Amino acid sequence: MPKKPTPQEYLTLNEVLTETRLSRSAFYRMRAKGQAPELVPLPNGHLRCSRATLDAWWTARRAAAA
Repeated sequence: MPKKPTPQEYLTLNEVLTETRLSRSAFYRMRAKGQAPELVPLPNGHLRCSRATLDAWWTARRAAAA
């Protein structure tokens, strides 16, 4: 079983997509509208999302749905 990232850790885009169960195209549509979690670009062009950012995004999505 893979270890769960701590708040200081960064997730790859694929890990974010797996956790959110969004397709890549749906995620990028949401990102264009400012509705997706913030991604941090790395010098090599890859994108990362911090665990804390993704958790905060989930909390906000749940609150908006309630």
